[in-house]
Amino acid sequence: MSDRAVLHVKGRVLVGPDDVRDELWVVGGRISYERPTGARDIRTVEGWAVPGLVDAHCHVGLDAHGPVPDDVSEKQALTDREAGTLLIRDAGSPSDTRWIDDRADLPKIIRAGRHIARTRRYIRNYAHEIEPEDLVAYVAQEARRGDGWVKLVGDWIDRETGDLSACWPREAAAAAIAEAHRLGARVTAHCFAEDSLRDLVEAGIDCVEHATGLTEETIPLFASRGVAIVPTLVNIATFPQLAAGGETKFPRWSAHMRALHERRYDTVRAAYDAGVPVYVGTDAGGSLAHGLVAGEVAELVTAGIPPVEALSATTWGARRWLGRPGLDEGAPADLVVYEGDPRADVRVLAAPRRVVLDGRVVG
Repeated sequence: MSDRAVLHVKGRVLVGPDDVRDELWVVGGRISYERPTGARDIRTVEGWAVPGLVDAHCHVGLDAHGPVPDDVSEKQALTDREAGTLLIRDAGSPSDTRWIDDRADLPKIIRAGRHIARTRRYIRNYAHEIEPEDLVAYVAQEARRGDGWVKLVGDWIDRETGDLSACWPREAAAAAIAEAHRLGARVTAHCFAEDSLRDLVEAGIDCVEHATGLTEETIPLFASRGVAIVPTLVNIATFPQLAAGGETKFPRWSAHMRALHERRYDTVRAAYDAGVPVYVGTDAGGSLAHGLVAGEVAELVTAGIPPVEALSATTWGARRWLGRPGLDEGAPADLVVYEGDPRADVRVLAAPRRVVLDGRVVG
């Protein structure tokens, strides 16, 4: 398509879960619900259109060993784009991926800077590894470098105890979160286990990644404070394999990981039922492949979240949570077109018919 071309999307346009329109037009890369006058170079796409999907926990510029070259980051971003992911909340990366912002053919990224972890309490080459007395300073640094988010590692295995345990004293976490908020950033944290959750929520955290350690005691606390979770169920599926690998050296940790895995669906459904906001994230870019967003939506449905709500967790609701537009009049035309209605069967998300980014058909 040329810059002067007009894209006509017709069929069923899901502006919201109950706001369904027959068509939209893309003029100059932006959405319009009025037919442009005098348009001649028109391309038509037919099907069920939704806002570009959101992966709210993804790592571009990272693999299992740490930062990757730009050409690998590009392949990661392209893989996500082909899966329909057009907005990524990058939940921690040691790579500088700002160059992606200059590429109109790559997904838009909201960055959380680099992970902040306790010394020797996270994956090597991923994070700033510091002690509690430096937490406020590093949170301030990453708040300034990011796009409105900061990522903490809230818990990890403690090799002395042989199990997961909290990384930060409550007072240090509270001071750091307050500093992030002062600088206009929200804070999220990686948390697998139970014992870090209450302190982080009461310290003012905005979101928790994975959240497998939620219990009937902490779920109401999350709900009352409006703290969101991004369950990353496609990642939690790897827990049995991880547990098997650590069985000999850390049997207590292995048993804990298996237990968290076994109750994962019940945990997510209980959180949803209590009113905890739930969003889609894959945790791609560490040991997981990119392009798994459809699988994560399906996992939320398996957990018992209604299909329309699971779809919202990667479309309308997720974009609203991240402060980005959907299929609004005048918004950038980032959308995905499918053969069938994803509200009725989220499995159609695995096969986009067309991917439109900034008004251009890119897939």
